[in-house]
Amino acid sequence: MKTCVFIPNFLNIYNILWQAALPFLKKNKRLAPSFQKRVTTDHLKNADIWIQAASAGEAFLALSLLSTLEPAQKIKILITSTTSQGIEILKSGLAQKKISSNIDYCLDWFPFDIPSTIQAAVTRINPVVMVLLETEIWPALLHYLKKNNTQILIINGRLSKKSARHYKLTNFLWARLSPDNILAISPLDAKRYGQVFDKAQITTMPNIKFDLMESLPDENSRSKDLKKIIPKSVPLSILASIRRQEEEAILEIIEYLLARYPGQVVAIFPRHMHRVDAWKKKLARKKLSFQLRSQLQGSGTKNRIILWDRFGELRSAYGIASTVFVGGSLAPLGGQNFIEPTVLGTPTVTGPHLDDFAWVGDDIFSRGIVTRCKDPRTVAQTMATHLETTVDRPEQRQKARDYVQKRQGGTILACQTILDLLKKATVIQLAPKQY
Repeated sequence: MKTCVFIPNFLNIYNILWQAALPFLKKNKRLAPSFQKRVTTDHLKNADIWIQAASAGEAFLALSLLSTLEPAQKIKILITSTTSQGIEILKSGLAQKKISSNIDYCLDWFPFDIPSTIQAAVTRINPVVMVLLETEIWPALLHYLKKNNTQILIINGRLSKKSARHYKLTNFLWARLSPDNILAISPLDAKRYGQVFDKAQITTMPNIKFDLMESLPDENSRSKDLKKIIPKSVPLSILASIRRQEEEAILEIIEYLLARYPGQVVAIFPRHMHRVDAWKKKLARKKLSFQLRSQLQGSGTKNRIILWDRFGELRSAYGIASTVFVGGSLAPLGGQNFIEPTVLGTPTVTGPHLDDFAWVGDDIFSRGIVTRCKDPRTVAQTMATHLETTVDRPEQRQKARDYVQKRQGGTILACQTILDLLKKATVIQLAPKQY
């Protein structure tokens, strides 16, 4: 890899900034449990393929790849994640998924992008192929992977308008740190990536999340347990993946729903578990009584509001819901995955801000599979209408699944690309040197 004076100088400054930040990061409650593993490398293992799955969404993508990969010979794969949610999803999923006998995998924390730490990590892991999911762009990581002659592949690549603007402002840096291949989830995302990494080979692919939708069961053991808490005779409204910036608006929606349809149960699923305490205070301030999900063990709820403080049950809850609002969409936050409840036939509502889900297409709204509302008031009114109207769930489910099936195939394409790169890179490494 050709180098210039700029990159080493940048990395020196970058390293100093990281060192200055470390004492503060060490005190962070969310980072403290994993801090030591993220600043050291002796626990990391050698791997042919290194897959980085930042958080919950990327973790599901990584599981889809691992359960689909069928290498012709034995390979080692390291899967890393940046968040505790990602780690938990991967642990649980790897225990349940059937993985090829030719894959020897291990799970670990993704190190901080401190140049000295990343250099040691790349040397220790020595990956032939690095798989980055969606928008994992780290300067030190890309630099030392390129120095290591690792093939760098971004899969399910997406780049929001805001992120693309920021990256273009620092294009003088990223132009020298380009991945080798990028599989983007839409022509717009491909165009944005091309403006940042003009040397990368960029193509489009179906979003792997379409493959994940079909795997959602209509009913599982968790949904059966939830039915004991919320009987079939009681309508359930779910407010899902709620972000901090939407919380006040969601309180208004809750008050409207309970006033118009008092016989229901409203379930609040914060997008991040650390917001549960804030929700307790907000509900108390509004004099809205609630129960925590963790307090409900096999018996029906006595309150009209459940604050969900248990991770991993949202998908199951979708299956028994009467109506669902998917957050991240009332404020300009990009949106959250609103397809999951639709494939279970659940009437689904979103707000207007869905920039991160442009890849889904507008047809999903024009066909009535999902309702997109302009403001909190309209969201509340639409959800109330769902509660008061009998919905043909089988028909709704079939419309959603037909939509999804026509857009599947991303996992297979991504896996083939990974194996092709691995084979190509291995052949190049094994080729005799020319003198």
